[in-house]
Amino acid sequence: MIAGAVKRLWPRSLMGQMLLAVALALLLAQAISAALVYRAQAERREAALIHTAAFRLLSAARGSDDRMLRYRQRPPPPPLGGPRGSFRIEHGTGTPARPGERRDGDAESELAHILADQDVKTTELVVVRRAITDDPLSYRRSLRETKLLGHKPDSAPQDVLVAGARLADGNWLVARVFVPTGQRAVVLSLLGQTLFIYLVLVGVIAVILRRITRPLAALTTRLERFAETRSLDGQLAPEGPSDVRRLIDAHNAMEARISALLDEKDVMLGAIGHDLKTPLAALRVRIESVEDDTERERMATTIEDIVRTLDDILSLARVGRPSDEREQSELSALVASVVEEYEDMGEPVDLGDTRRIAVPLRATWVRRALRNLIGNALRYGRTARVSVDREGDFAVVRIDDDGPGIAEADIARMLEPFARGEPSRNTETGGTGLGLTLARAVAEQDGGTLRLANRRDAQGRIAGLTATLRLPLH
Repeated sequence: MIAGAVKRLWPRSLMGQMLLAVALALLLAQAISAALVYRAQAERREAALIHTAAFRLLSAARGSDDRMLRYRQRPPPPPLGGPRGSFRIEHGTGTPARPGERRDGDAESELAHILADQDVKTTELVVVRRAITDDPLSYRRSLRETKLLGHKPDSAPQDVLVAGARLADGNWLVARVFVPTGQRAVVLSLLGQTLFIYLVLVGVIAVILRRITRPLAALTTRLERFAETRSLDGQLAPEGPSDVRRLIDAHNAMEARISALLDEKDVMLGAIGHDLKTPLAALRVRIESVEDDTERERMATTIEDIVRTLDDILSLARVGRPSDEREQSELSALVASVVEEYEDMGEPVDLGDTRRIAVPLRATWVRRALRNLIGNALRYGRTARVSVDREGDFAVVRIDDDGPGIAEADIARMLEPFARGEPSRNTETGGTGLGLTLARAVAEQDGGTLRLANRRDAQGRIAGLTATLRLPLH
C-alpha cells in the first residue's frame, strides 16, 4: 500500500525526478548540517555558561587582582545574558542542590578543572539546572530586569544554571547564570538558511533542466508525429546544450534517411506492381483460347490468386503512408455495407447488434480490413457474425466464427506476414497469409488495435474465433 502511494506520488518526467532527487539530497545534507551546527552551538553555550559561573566563583573566592589577571590570560567567553548575569554571589553553609535534583557531572568536571587551574581549593562542586520559577532569587532578578529593560516576557530566560563550590573552610559560594533563550533563534536561522538554499539551488537546477528537457519533450512529440505520418514537415531546429543539439541533428538525419528509403520502396513497389499486372492481364486474355474448360478455370484461378497476393503486398507496403486523410464516418453504416456485399453473394454473414458511432477513419482502408477479417472467418469458420459497439474512447467491431479456433501459442504468430493456419483449419484455401497482417496494420496506422481470441462454450471447449478491431474515436 505504501509502495503504491509512493509510486503514484513519484514524478514521471525527467525534470520532476531530477528536482525531487536534488531536493531530497539537499534536505538530507541540510539536516546533517543543521544537527552539527545545533550541536556546536549547544556545546558553545554550555561552555560559556560554565566559564561565566567559574568567573563569578573565582571573583568571590579570590579578590586579588593578580589572581584575576592570571585567569584572564585564558579569557573565557563573555558572561551570557549581559547585565542579567551580574547579580551577586550567594554565600551559605549548605549545598545548593535540592533533594532529588539531577546534577550535571560533565559541567562539574569542567568547573573543577577551571578552578584548579587558578589554584582555588574546593572540597565539593555542584552544578544543577532548574527552571527559573523554582529559584526565587533568580526569578525576582528576572522580573526586575524584564521591567527595567523593557524585555518581552516571552524573551525572558526560562532556566538558570546554579553552580556551587564548597571551599576549604566549609562555606559555600553559589553563582547563578541565566540560560539564554537562543535555541529558537538558532533553529529559525537554520530553517531560513535551508529555505534560501532551496530557492537558489532548486531554481538554478530547474532552469538548467528546463533547458535540457524542453528540446527533449519537443523531440519526443516529433518522434510520435513522424511515426504517424512519416512526413519530414515540422522537423526540429537544434536547440539546448550541445549534446541535445547533436541528438536533434542525428534524429533529423535519420528521419530524412527513413523518408528517402520509404520513397524508394514506394517507387520500387509501384514499378513491380505495374510490371507484373500488365503481363498478368495479357495472360488472362490469352487463356480464353484454351479449349479445356477445367484447365482454363484452373489457370484463371491461379492468375486471380497471383493478382490478389500482389494487391495485398502492395497494400501492406503502403500502410502507414496513406495519401488520404481521415474523415468522420458512420462506422456502423460502413460495416453494414460490407456485410451486404457478402449477403449479395450468398455468404453466411450476419449483422448483429450495432451502435451508430461516428469515427474519424480512412474508409477505403477500413473496408479492406473488414473484408479480410470476414473472409478469414468464412474461410476457416464457414460463418461470420459482425457487431459494432463502443467501449470507452474506442469503437469496437467484432467478427465471430464457428471454426476450430487457433492454438493459444500461435495466435500472435498468425498476425505476422505470410503466417497461415494449420492444415486442419484450411478447409478450402489457406490464402496468402497477409489478410490478418494487413488488417492489423490498417488498425494500428490510426492508433487502433486488432486482437484475436478463442471463444469457448460452457464446457470450456473452443467454439470459434473472435477478431476484435478497435478504432479510436478521436
